[in-house]
Amino acid sequence: MEGLTEPDLGPVGSVQGETPALRLFALLEFITTRDQLFTLQSLVDQTGIPKPTLHRMLQQLEGADLLMRQSDGKHYGTGARMRRMAEDVLLNDTRHGSRHAVLKSLVDEIGESCNITALSGNEVIYLDRVETTEPLRIHLGPGSRVPVHCSASGKMILSQFGPAQRERVIAMQPLKVFTRHTQTDPALLEEELRQIRLDGYALDREEFLDGLVCIAVLVPNATTRSNMCVAVQAPIVRMSSEDLVRLLPSLRAAAETLGRIEEQQMSDGPSLALSLAGG
Repeated sequence: MEGLTEPDLGPVGSVQGETPALRLFALLEFITTRDQLFTLQSLVDQTGIPKPTLHRMLQQLEGADLLMRQSDGKHYGTGARMRRMAEDVLLNDTRHGSRHAVLKSLVDEIGESCNITALSGNEVIYLDRVETTEPLRIHLGPGSRVPVHCSASGKMILSQFGPAQRERVIAMQPLKVFTRHTQTDPALLEEELRQIRLDGYALDREEFLDGLVCIAVLVPNATTRSNMCVAVQAPIVRMSSEDLVRLLPSLRAAAETLGRIEEQQMSDGPSLALSLAGG
């Protein structure tokens, strides 16, 4: 935990509620809009809640596994229960039918398996997937997880983060080798992430499974960062990485459509945006 500094949480926010439960919920909502670890003092400064009251609230959220204290005992991040709740929202929300139709249309157009993904901790979770009709395919259904460092979607989402947050996600566990193409050198991975940010797409060149290649792009949203990707996977005997790059116009068109679905849902009524990427 060395090198952590007091996070700048932005303008002072309001954490209000008519009951103690609603005030806890409001605090949790305030926290999940941030992408940094935080301390008791930083939250006191930003919310104006008295320190003893805020300390008690944080203890309650930590006890419920909604927040997790880091190894230094001072910094907090989102807990496992919070992340599971966020995953369930994305997996089961009312937009699933609309998103699935876009995914199916993309598969019909290009003939390869496609999926919608999001970052959860240091893993990528499959929110939805439509398989190709080709007999040679890899089955990875909704709810499947793949490592962030050797997946196109994981690298695409990571490329948006600042260096400190990228390092925090990557450092959650050792970078495991899955194939001879898996990148496990943090410096080289950092260099690749910078290039991905410039290119606007990420590739998995047989880094997770031998013989499987993938390309991913972000689903745009109204904020500066997205935690959702749409991706195409194919066996290398049918498509090379260069072939996948030629699919970018179709992939980006699908991502734009998915972005409009998300935007429409937000404009139809208030909802709580949950961050899956928190520590």
